[in-house]
Amino acid sequence: MTIRRAHPIDPAALKELRTADDAGRRMRPVTDEEGGAPLRCCLRRSAPGERIALVSYAPLRRWAAGTGVDPGAYDEQGPVFIHAEECGGPDGDALPFANAHRTVRRYSADGRILGGRLVESGAFEEAFTAAFADPEVALLHVRAVEYGCFLYEVRRPR
Repeated sequence: MTIRRAHPIDPAALKELRTADDAGRRMRPVTDEEGGAPLRCCLRRSAPGERIALVSYAPLRRWAAGTGVDPGAYDEQGPVFIHAEECGGPDGDALPFANAHRTVRRYSADGRILGGRLVESGAFEEAFTAAFADPEVALLHVRAVEYGCFLYEVRRPR
């Protein structure tokens, strides 16, 4: 089974985040002089000179709201980079940010954490397949190891 659909932040959520983030703060755009910030709107690294913003995002809260569940204590928010203006989203279906160790966190359909796994570069398909072999797993979050930052979600294949 190939599971390659990484979901960026939804365009409607991005529009809201560009007004006020999930912590209620106004967006503060900056020009990225160096480039390299992991953008969650288009799932690529920023280029030097692009206008970006660091905003607070609650991925499980937003997913839960769309599915009608309450994530309870698992509701968390954290920093993510986005383009300061609307962008075209991901370009292609290549798995983003897969060139480093990541954590793959598993969630149930009722928004509870079912565990996680440290995944080495190049072993994401195997980790996704193993996670979705458990029928209780509805959603995966791929996160940075260093700070635990949310990178993108992968949903159970239909």
